[in-house]
Amino acid sequence: MSFYSYKNANSENSPGMVSGNILTGLNQRVCVQVKNVYDSCMQQEQLDDKEIVIENIVPVLPGSDCQNPMNRQCTCACEDNRCSCTCPNGPISHQEAVENAENSPNPLPRPYGAWTFENCRSSTTLGRISNLSVERLADRPQFARVRCNVDVPLDVLFLDQRCQEWMGQTTVTVSKDILLCIPDDSIIPFTLESLVSAICVSGSYIGNCTFEITVCVTVVLKVIAEVDIMVPTYGFCQVPPCEEFAESVCDEFFSLPLFPQSSCAFETVDDAVMGAANGGTYACPPASNGNGRYGIAQCSNCGTTCAAGSGLCPRCGRTMTNIT
Repeated sequence: MSFYSYKNANSENSPGMVSGNILTGLNQRVCVQVKNVYDSCMQQEQLDDKEIVIENIVPVLPGSDCQNPMNRQCTCACEDNRCSCTCPNGPISHQEAVENAENSPNPLPRPYGAWTFENCRSSTTLGRISNLSVERLADRPQFARVRCNVDVPLDVLFLDQRCQEWMGQTTVTVSKDILLCIPDDSIIPFTLESLVSAICVSGSYIGNCTFEITVCVTVVLKVIAEVDIMVPTYGFCQVPPCEEFAESVCDEFFSLPLFPQSSCAFETVDDAVMGAANGGTYACPPASNGNGRYGIAQCSNCGTTCAAGSGLCPRCGRTMTNIT
């Protein structure tokens, strides 16, 4: 099972919400190596009538093991006993299109006639920063004016006149002029990283491998440094065994109690318990058991309970018997 398997639910050894005192179980300090984010900001903008020139054009062909280019398998790169796998879950990537073209047994087509724009989106979340300038401000300690260009890589999908699908690569460059909190000078220097995402709203082909697009761009800039930091921990993770995949169609049935349970026998008796008998309504009259508390009567046929002194069961009409 995984940390979050329903069979491992509410385990104290699993990541998740802490109930009770959050400090309980913190028994050691651990030094970990992480990227510390000193400051970060996000900007979103719409770029209209942006001209892009695409390159590395490749036809979108089916893979060698399938008929549909969208039906792809996971790809894994392994070294010794460690593997890093990527399982595609969305549109085909440019790299996958290149691999399918290289493995195609048929001669590759060439773009023909007029091109029709389909869509484009960012091919990675890592942007490339260039022309970086950091100017510290004298009137605002630890703040700086940060200017740079951020390149957002795009995969562009289009059709030719024969309805053959093609994919090319390009970049959209956005300029940034912002304020960020910058740490003091140190032996380990800080760096800037960018997190990017973009998707095209519309586009048209204007010739010579050039498209004019309207694109929505999100850019996150981060001031980071790789540091050693001390954190309190609950100790090492206790990794649960893996749960084999199975169509657990019987689990819900197997979770039911073995014998039927009567909830009626454990009801709290109110001053008046209403029920239906012989098509009408019936109110169980209260009766004291002598110590100021009301007794309970129970039907020997269906187990319904009412206040002591009830004559007939409001559910089935049988005689009620006092049990307290």
